[in-house]
Amino acid sequence: METPLPRTIPGLRPLPSIRGCPALPVVLASAPVIGTIINVCAIVLGGLVGLLVAKTISPKIEYRLKLVLGILTIYVGMKTFLQALSGGFGSMTKQLVIVLAALVIGNLIGKLLRLQAGINKLGEYAKDLFQKHDPEKPKRFGEGFVTCTILFCVGPMAIVGALEDGLSGKVQTLAVKSVMDGLATMAFVKTFGIGPIFAAIPVLAYQGSITLAAEALKPLLGNHMLLDSISATGGLLILCISVVILDIQKVPLADYLPSLVVAPVLTWLFR
Repeated sequence: METPLPRTIPGLRPLPSIRGCPALPVVLASAPVIGTIINVCAIVLGGLVGLLVAKTISPKIEYRLKLVLGILTIYVGMKTFLQALSGGFGSMTKQLVIVLAALVIGNLIGKLLRLQAGINKLGEYAKDLFQKHDPEKPKRFGEGFVTCTILFCVGPMAIVGALEDGLSGKVQTLAVKSVMDGLATMAFVKTFGIGPIFAAIPVLAYQGSITLAAEALKPLLGNHMLLDSISATGGLLILCISVVILDIQKVPLADYLPSLVVAPVLTWLFR
């Protein structure tokens, strides 16, 4: 007698039944890099839409999208920050002091390492590639690929979002980034052809590696109660990102990235 096949695979979350249909195991639903997968799909989809649709997004619609993305980023940042604070008043005050200290120290480290300056140079390089493109010449694959790879990988949202995905499974930050990257790809393919679509490959490798590394460290960080400090610091950084998205003020976000390492260290020292 044949042994019936299992309806689910251990370790995978099945898709809920719809109108009595049996649930099916879906690998994507349990993928540890789901946020990055969403980002990659958005880049590819945005590129394909840009190639197929002749019209570009009007400034009015672009402004409205930016406003929605900014508000959504504020919500994600506040929610992440507040959920990370736990315990009584004394415990929450201690966590807040540690997070603020981590931001100050992290910013000093970032300035010494010239992180923002380095990212600005990469951004200028990408901008030069775009401006040097001659519309009369054939669309160049390499320039579009390099330009979009730099733009999609060097921003703080890529690092903070990938870390969140690995440490807590939250994909909201990368979801916001996905919309931004998709819209950018839609515009860039009109200048560079299909090159920008292939920037999805380094995005997958870069963000996926960060997420998998964070997931591997999660047991260690969780055992020593260090995850909350990282989440709280990340939440404040996401709030700063919203300020940049809404064009309220320019913030050297990259210089604050070391805070994500400083925060758990301070939590460990003052536990």
